[in-house]
Amino acid sequence: MASVLFGGKPVNTNGELPKTGTKAPDFKLVKSDLSIATLNDFEGTKLVLNIFPSIDTPTCATSVRKFNADASQLENTKVLCISRDLPFAQSRFCGAEGLKNVINLSDFNTGNFGKDYGLEFVEGAFAGLHSRAVIVIDENGVVKYTEQVPNTSNEPDYEAALAAL
Repeated sequence: MASVLFGGKPVNTNGELPKTGTKAPDFKLVKSDLSIATLNDFEGTKLVLNIFPSIDTPTCATSVRKFNADASQLENTKVLCISRDLPFAQSRFCGAEGLKNVINLSDFNTGNFGKDYGLEFVEGAFAGLHSRAVIVIDENGVVKYTEQVPNTSNEPDYEAALAAL
């Protein structure tokens, strides 16, 4: 279990992020067209998993904008923005913002991604949602970098994540 701050109070997640140097757990997440995306769909590509509680909060929206700006300059890399938001909300936000360099994926139907990656809040106002985290995975599916942001209201360390690529 990891502990992070939410609203100034410590809250726990259901586990720990995957360890660097290990194979990333497979996932099944819902795309904007309601089809399923798996980790295998991205084989041979470097991935930045930008994980957050909800696209409808200021810090989460900022992280999507920031990674969208950086993603267009990354070679053989995709940025996956992952939350429990409905795919329609994710698409609405990115459409309104003109964001086209990130891929939105939703864990709304099962929550298994949050559970399998050890970042589901198990208590507090956001129980069931994902804590803010960044995970970098290389083209072979190996975890190269993780950050579970210690305070949910803070942004991730963009530079450290991108340097891991």
